[in-house]
Amino acid sequence: MRFIKLLFLILVMMFGAVFAVLNSDSVPVNYYFGSRDLPLSLVLTLVLGVGVLLGLFSGMGRIVGLKREIQTLKRRSEMVSKEVNNLRALPLKE
Repeated sequence: MRFIKLLFLILVMMFGAVFAVLNSDSVPVNYYFGSRDLPLSLVLTLVLGVGVLLGLFSGMGRIVGLKREIQTLKRRSEMVSKEVNNLRALPLKE
């Protein structure tokens, strides 16, 4: 499994290097305080990175809520398990 992960990582790095070489043309990037000519591969990589970060931040609220719900359900499950064990320990009345 470790070999497959390493092979995948090498393939991704090779793909990134070929992508950077094929998209080395400079493009103007205009922003509020000026403009600058940057390689297209760098601009696309930065935009992809910003998109990934925004996606992670937008999903964090849902993830935190689900983790909180998991903790509540674990506590409730432990309480029910203790109650069942206590009821099993009681002697039966005839």
